[in-house]
Amino acid sequence: MSLFDKRDSAMRRRTLRRVGVLAALAMSRPAEAGTFVDRIGERLDQLRAELDDGAGDASTRAITLPAGARVERDVAYGSDPAQRLDVYRPASIAAGGAPVILFLHGGGWRRGDKGMAQMVRNKAPHWLGKGFVFASANYRMLPDANAVQQADDAARALAFIQNRVEGWGGDPSRVVLVGHSAGAHLVALMTADPSIATRQGVKPWLATIAMDSAALDMVAIMSRPHYRFYDPVFGSDPAFWREASPTLRMVGKPAAPMLLVCSSRRSDSCPPAREFADKAKAFGGQVTVLPVDLGHLQINDQLGTPGVYTDAVDAFLRTVGLP
Repeated sequence: MSLFDKRDSAMRRRTLRRVGVLAALAMSRPAEAGTFVDRIGERLDQLRAELDDGAGDASTRAITLPAGARVERDVAYGSDPAQRLDVYRPASIAAGGAPVILFLHGGGWRRGDKGMAQMVRNKAPHWLGKGFVFASANYRMLPDANAVQQADDAARALAFIQNRVEGWGGDPSRVVLVGHSAGAHLVALMTADPSIATRQGVKPWLATIAMDSAALDMVAIMSRPHYRFYDPVFGSDPAFWREASPTLRMVGKPAAPMLLVCSSRRSDSCPPAREFADKAKAFGGQVTVLPVDLGHLQINDQLGTPGVYTDAVDAFLRTVGLP
């Protein structure tokens, strides 16, 4: 482990301890308790933002790719400067075109970047080594675009990939949509309500993997004591809460088979995933819930590293015909 990695690991442990203490204090008192809780909530938001940003994990840090792999950065899929993606290509492409991963980063709907090391350093090498094309996308964030509009960006990025990926050696019929945290909310939203995708010209895609989003039913979350970082994102309008809720937007079979990864260390992650899955199955959807004994950030960073977690995700991909 490098000096930088040791420093970042220590920073994350300290920040997680502080988040735990502050969360317990904030959630133990009603919001109307006044200034004390407000101050705790503001500091909790700040610390959670630090975690979402990777606690200082810079995008400039080296990422080791398989021999011969190439990356094309900042490809525009829209007119806004935030609508950009990076495309990682394996050294060789199997006959008939490569399967494709399109990844949407997290960051509380307000921050994050497609090139941050924890977003791609393990995922890209893993899937490139299996012959996939891997793309990592940015999207507009608050205050420029709300969470529903961000899902439109995700759909636009997917449509762009489907239209262009043959030029990178990929197969547009074998695209898998993957997101973590806020990104998981976005991919779940557009899979639950296929009209979001079809409005942007998306054709059917193969599967969706949503990694550790608790934000599946925002009406339920916002109607009870909740983490304050949700407030500036989802506001006070119940109609918007519903519009931004993947579980509530689902009125039929989801657009693609889904894997919902959830942290068994969080009380707010697996229950909404199971509720979503139960509703999807009632409509004939194929949804698998995968609880893992990892923290929220580890679920993102460790995907692609050898072990039972990556093996389980790869096993899901095999169920939809991928290597």
